[in-house]
Amino acid sequence: MAASGALPVVDLVPFLTGDEGGIARATEAVREACRTHGFFRAVNHGVLAELLARALELSAAFFALPDEEKAKVRSAAGSEAPLPAGYGRQPAHSTDKSEYLVVFDSKLGFNVYPAEPAGFRETVEECHSKLTELGLLIQEILNECMGLPPGFLRGYNDDRGFDLMAAKRYFPATEEENVGFSAHEDGNCITFIFRDGVGGLEVLKDEHWVPAEPVDGSIVVNIGDVIQVLSKDKFRCATHRVRKPVHRHSFAFFFNLHGDKWVEPLPEFTAKIGEPPRYRRFLYREYQQLRVRNKTHPPARTEDVIHVSHYAI
Repeated sequence: MAASGALPVVDLVPFLTGDEGGIARATEAVREACRTHGFFRAVNHGVLAELLARALELSAAFFALPDEEKAKVRSAAGSEAPLPAGYGRQPAHSTDKSEYLVVFDSKLGFNVYPAEPAGFRETVEECHSKLTELGLLIQEILNECMGLPPGFLRGYNDDRGFDLMAAKRYFPATEEENVGFSAHEDGNCITFIFRDGVGGLEVLKDEHWVPAEPVDGSIVVNIGDVIQVLSKDKFRCATHRVRKPVHRHSFAFFFNLHGDKWVEPLPEFTAKIGEPPRYRRFLYREYQQLRVRNKTHPPARTEDVIHVSHYAI
């Protein structure tokens, strides 16, 4: 497992070529990265760098539109999407300073798109499709890393209806508000991030903030707290944040769990080795709703913010 900057780097090409020796080495690299960092940088991941660059260019053009134009790109009232699709902006009272556009699998019919820039819809949908494929691959790798029966995670997490991708523009941090996105952990299974060359993503490791500097064509992968709970903390969901004094553009793809699934430490990490579970089980849909409320109605006290430790035994 090589290193570039602060994050471990994992070359995924063996999984694309079928190199068994390379697959074993890359699997061990992912296992170690998930134990120590909760983050790694994926290279040779099978998603064309030109596609990622085009998506960033078009999203920057969208966010440069007048506010009244962006505000038209909102989902209709009564949508059954797990979260509102289309354009949104963090509330004025939020410590997070960003605007975003959320899309789901196009086959679900939830998405709304702007008329401009040309090619935005096609590019975003292609990105979503390619990152879904990457998510399925990383899930298989994690299944092996966690020592689970073959295909377990594939069967447990077999519905892609809650996966979503967000194009984001972070506003510049200031001396008074030096935050683009406040410190948090991701409440899903796996997250993919690709961004422009501005940087600003920082990961907390050993009580120090370390920069995850951008590298063209690479995709940053991080483990969400669903995997942390399933593995009973063997794999860590790292705290991270965004800080930068200039505008920053990025995409985040959230490989989620279906809302009707129950989440709890798996027997491989509890009953089969004679250890207690550490977390009580919870319904993913309810947990996701609580996390959304953290953002829309931020608690006055940081200790009241809901995260996975809320379910610790």
